[in-house]
Amino acid sequence: MKNSQERILTTHVGSLPRARELSDLLIADEARETIDRDRIDKLAESGVRHCVSMEIDAGIDIINDGEQPRVGFQTYVAQRLDGFDGVSERELFRDFADHPEFGAIWEARGMVMSKVFDAPAANRDVKYKSLDPAIRECDMFDAALSDNKGRYVETFMTAASPGIVCTTMRNDGHYESHESYVRAVARELRQEYELIHSRGYLLQLDCPDLAMEWHGMFQNGTLKDFQDAISIHIDAINEACINIPKDRIRLHVCWGNYDGPHDHDVPLADILPVISEAKVGAFSLEFANPRHQHEYMSLKENPIPKDSLLIPGVIDSTVNYIEHPQVICNRILEAVNAVGDKERVIAGADCGFGTFAGWEMVASSVVWKKFEALAEGARMASEKLW
Repeated sequence: MKNSQERILTTHVGSLPRARELSDLLIADEARETIDRDRIDKLAESGVRHCVSMEIDAGIDIINDGEQPRVGFQTYVAQRLDGFDGVSERELFRDFADHPEFGAIWEARGMVMSKVFDAPAANRDVKYKSLDPAIRECDMFDAALSDNKGRYVETFMTAASPGIVCTTMRNDGHYESHESYVRAVARELRQEYELIHSRGYLLQLDCPDLAMEWHGMFQNGTLKDFQDAISIHIDAINEACINIPKDRIRLHVCWGNYDGPHDHDVPLADILPVISEAKVGAFSLEFANPRHQHEYMSLKENPIPKDSLLIPGVIDSTVNYIEHPQVICNRILEAVNAVGDKERVIAGADCGFGTFAGWEMVASSVVWKKFEALAEGARMASEKLW
């Protein structure tokens, strides 16, 4: 994994805006409607090429495929693995429940999107059908990269963590416990993780469960209950990635990629000691949004492992404000101060910009301008640090 040896490098979290036609086809495919397979394949391929080109043109150093072929950052798993059917019954997030007026505003947006709060559930043994879709996604990415050799520093590809799969696509009574379900999913996802590593990309594990599910699935328990649960999630990750060097793995944690109240978010300080047990080379954490900007202090009190990097979110993935480069520079400098080593900081985003097909709160043109501001802010910070 590259680090910021000569300047602050830039990256992002993964998902990027999709063309509306592609989103509509992905949503229809998820609903098991008959679709034009060749058309969706061509649109996904075009989307990957577009994302790679736009990332590079904006000045992003560590790039990915924008998750263009996927219907959702974790719900794609239900299409690649057998064992999922029906509908998961999920709790209303606590901030949605406490602020129904916000919920009404959310509903009024009328977003046509994939299954988010009504994803399938596990009602039989979860097993990989075939790695072919994952291989095809890698092939699309490689084809786009071949046209841009020498124009980027490194590549990464995302994959859902066992914990986020199991908290959002619930166990429908098939597995005897949440832990047995998590470990079964981890054993299967290990194949995808190892494929991504074998193709030469950094593996980024998307793990909103490690923070978001405190006000979701685990909202009626104690903090200790939640910490114990995510400790199991971390252990499952470590086991699934046992054959991948830790410096080839990034871990992304967030509190939910939506512009809601977030007044029930678990403090970073309460989960950081557990999260730090992950055997990974970098931690991607939210710091740009107004609910978590202050939490750099937690990194001083509970430092991440000394041999790991920090990827702080310095641009917000839920608002159409384009951050001023000076603001981004200031945030990067604050992150460096918290970690104590400029070479261990890579500037990133809070979360993705297209986490689900149709779930895109930031206009695509704004996303690329945010990336340009990110690159400029990193340049400004680098001038101060080197």
